[in-house]
Amino acid sequence: MTTREGSLEAPTRHPLDWKNPDFYDETKLEKELERVFDICHGCRRCVNLCTSFPTLFDLVDESKTMEVDGVDKKDFWKVVDQCYLCDMCYMTKCPYVPPHQWNVDFPHLMLRAKSIKFKKGGVSFRDKLLSSTDALGKLATIPVVVQTVNALNRNSAAREVMDSVLKVHKDRVLPEYASRTFRPNAEKSPAGSVKDGAKTPGKVAIFSTCYVNYNEPGIGHDLLAILTHNEIPYVVVEKEACCGMPKLELGDLDAVAKNKEANIPVLSRLAREGYAILTPIPSCTLMYKQELPLMFPEDADVQAVKAAMFDPFEYFVLRNRDGLLKTDFKEPLGKVSYHIPCHSRVQNVGQKTREMLQMVPGTEVNTVERCAGHDGTWGVKTEYFDNSMKIGRPVFHQMAGTQPDYISSDCPIAARHIQQGMDAESADKQVEKSHPLSLVRKAYGI
Repeated sequence: MTTREGSLEAPTRHPLDWKNPDFYDETKLEKELERVFDICHGCRRCVNLCTSFPTLFDLVDESKTMEVDGVDKKDFWKVVDQCYLCDMCYMTKCPYVPPHQWNVDFPHLMLRAKSIKFKKGGVSFRDKLLSSTDALGKLATIPVVVQTVNALNRNSAAREVMDSVLKVHKDRVLPEYASRTFRPNAEKSPAGSVKDGAKTPGKVAIFSTCYVNYNEPGIGHDLLAILTHNEIPYVVVEKEACCGMPKLELGDLDAVAKNKEANIPVLSRLAREGYAILTPIPSCTLMYKQELPLMFPEDADVQAVKAAMFDPFEYFVLRNRDGLLKTDFKEPLGKVSYHIPCHSRVQNVGQKTREMLQMVPGTEVNTVERCAGHDGTWGVKTEYFDNSMKIGRPVFHQMAGTQPDYISSDCPIAARHIQQGMDAESADKQVEKSHPLSLVRKAYGI
């Protein structure tokens, strides 16, 4: 095989042609699956990334021809179902992504297949329910209801029922819902003059995300405290719906478009008013930086939001380079095992969280750059739970290897998954889990 022409070139992503009727033509999809699967079979560099590729290669190796043409086309869906759209094959492994003439985009091909499956009604009630994060959050955080939901999620008998009826694995540790959500209780920004830097706007808008709003509002409050300490004025986005990532992963592109219509007008106005827009969950940041711009490449408002969108630590490190970030840290953090989520890596901004944690005196950072295997709702599901733990096992070992004082990940769901995996494999005391924003607030002593 030839390697990608101009191998030092960055991968380029073509827009998602999801409004073209051919996108949903199952015969044409099948032909493209066979073409790409044949290239993957001949390469096999991605065998250790997730369970999609081992599934494919096992199907090929066990076929009569030991080639892709010997695999039953119905079994192609086994490969699709194992993909959770982390994008790591595209970004780190595949030598045949554009601009190579073979034009392999495995994640977008899997997304196309998932979209066809959704259109055909092949998605379960459970999957639709789990991906409706905003609706679930609004319901589950109603007073009295929230205590009941949290109690049921911790009750072994209730979890047995959830496993048998909804196929939510009984052993998966689920995040609690908050009795006081973030958005109505966010502190007001202190008055302050805007100090723009060469790389950073001097005022910030916070898109809180479903997870921070309904599950861990403390992460949002920690972000606001860091902004206040650095005299950066902020606003919390006045109106907000789910970013759409859970629906994207389900293949429900019409729902993604509906959420886009709710969010983009508000966010684009803020972008044009000169705000940096921060989202404390990597998947949500990626949605605005990559997925929506690829779905709506001609939409000027979407592109304006993309240009204004920052990962929080990307913003803080750039703020530091502008000479406008305070580094008056008071508390050392000791040993921190820090995991970089896939959806942070895909943003191609470098290891900005690690950079900031290492600014704190008396702090040693053990960085783990590998998929933890949970990915949103995928690792919650009964049929994928074991695979999610298998994929995460190397991460569990690497995170525990330095005997850290804290384990941390920009993705709080990944951190919870890692903590569960570490607890399952070690009889030692539980290591404290803390989001990087919470660690930085602790280091500032605020």
